[in-house]
Amino acid sequence: MDRVATMAPLLMLLLLASRCAAAAAPRHDREWGWEEGEGEWRPEEEAGKGKGRGLFVLDRLEKVVESEGGQVRVVRGQPWPPASFACREGLMHIGFITMEPKTLFVPQYLNSGIIVFVHRGEVKVGYIYKDELVERKLKMGNVLHIDAGSTFYMVNTGKGQRLQIICSIDASDSLGFGPPYQSFLLGGAGHPASVLAGFEPKTLAVAFNATYDELARVLLAQTRGPIVYYTAEPGGGEEEERGQGNGRDVQDRGARCREAGAWKPRGRGEEDEECGNDAQPMWSWRKLVNRFIGLGGAGTDRKAKKKGGAPKPYNLYDSEPGFRNTYGWTVAVDKHDYEPLKHSDIGVYLVNLTAGSMLAPHVNPRATEYGVVLGGEGKIQVVFPNGSLAMSAVVRAGDVFWIPRYFPFCQVAARGGPFEFFGFTTSARRNRPQFLVGASSVLRTMLGPEVAAGFGAREEEFRELVQAQEEALILPSFPGTGEREEHGKKGREEEEKGKGRREMEKPMVIEQVA
Repeated sequence: MDRVATMAPLLMLLLLASRCAAAAAPRHDREWGWEEGEGEWRPEEEAGKGKGRGLFVLDRLEKVVESEGGQVRVVRGQPWPPASFACREGLMHIGFITMEPKTLFVPQYLNSGIIVFVHRGEVKVGYIYKDELVERKLKMGNVLHIDAGSTFYMVNTGKGQRLQIICSIDASDSLGFGPPYQSFLLGGAGHPASVLAGFEPKTLAVAFNATYDELARVLLAQTRGPIVYYTAEPGGGEEEERGQGNGRDVQDRGARCREAGAWKPRGRGEEDEECGNDAQPMWSWRKLVNRFIGLGGAGTDRKAKKKGGAPKPYNLYDSEPGFRNTYGWTVAVDKHDYEPLKHSDIGVYLVNLTAGSMLAPHVNPRATEYGVVLGGEGKIQVVFPNGSLAMSAVVRAGDVFWIPRYFPFCQVAARGGPFEFFGFTTSARRNRPQFLVGASSVLRTMLGPEVAAGFGAREEEFRELVQAQEEALILPSFPGTGEREEHGKKGREEEEKGKGRREMEKPMVIEQVA
């Protein structure tokens, strides 16, 4: 009996450990990419292999929004060390938004600030900035910041093109449990419902100064989720499209209103007026909300609100690279380049490496770095503080990786083609990465007997090693064994020829001087 009593706690611990290990195991499902079959984003043949990707590769993808017009998936960031859930500094989630052509991401606000990067397609974003409506048209490469609590909507304006957006989600203030972010929808009566529908009908009727029938027709009409198909209202142009739904909406409106009947009390407004008629309703969702928040009125100047004095989006592809050489280029954007970044304290970067080239080993002294591979294939190596290799992992288009602050790391492009990745840093200040190798490395800057002694080497030999690399930041590919031997042989032959020429030229100079 005593033996059974002592074994029971041990069995419970083993069961708990096995469940934790199963929860922590990386997932490699086919839901990783934007869509199945889009090889340049996530090669289908690589999904589902089940191999360990590495300590700093994030491959736990969560589907947080699923709607008829698109979806939102999020890769959660991790604190460092992984067990320190109380430490939220440098924590960020990466979101992937996919919207089909002619769709609308219904008006909402989030409990986290986001930075939107348009990977493919075109989008119109409307958001509240200093109590005014601002609308911006974004193209591929544009970056836009939206504050936490700022109501916004997005419309896929690309003709016949799927919209793909990558966004940062600030998680430093979240608890780390539950959903990676919380959205509060203003539109929609399905799951989730509009936050307006949570108020009592009488409260809304007084607040909107509207009848119950008007409220039911507008607030309870949309039940198709957060991302819906979007068409123009009769009489509206392409630029001012405001309607939602398609031809099926008119047929289904009566059924939706009957479902909403329990919400609509009696005693005010027209009695039992059927809301399923084909006539266009006098009220629109926009008019109701404008009246509720005080933006309505005949004197509203919409064009003035569209300008609003808000900062324009920043385009990474149109900006001049901060560094460029034969082997690639880098773009880093901070609060000095794009002022809204200082509000979220997040930076943005974009790197393109030619085939086989390397972003030299370096350290980020001010920020944790999150990256998303946009194209190509490469290897990421990360080193622990004790000088041991923490990770050496191959990453491809669609993979997400992260590098904790102070950890040395480098990125190496595969020989098959260029390697492009984009990402965020958890500081809007100038990061000033410290490069450990290359013409602009800290070893080159601090070169002297003290540094050589620290490595236990002779100063001349150490100087020769450090100064051998003539390139800075982005380094050329390392030749193969055969190439290296051939290169060394040619170098020795040229050196011997040069030495012979110098010996032959030396007496001639002496004779001329004499």
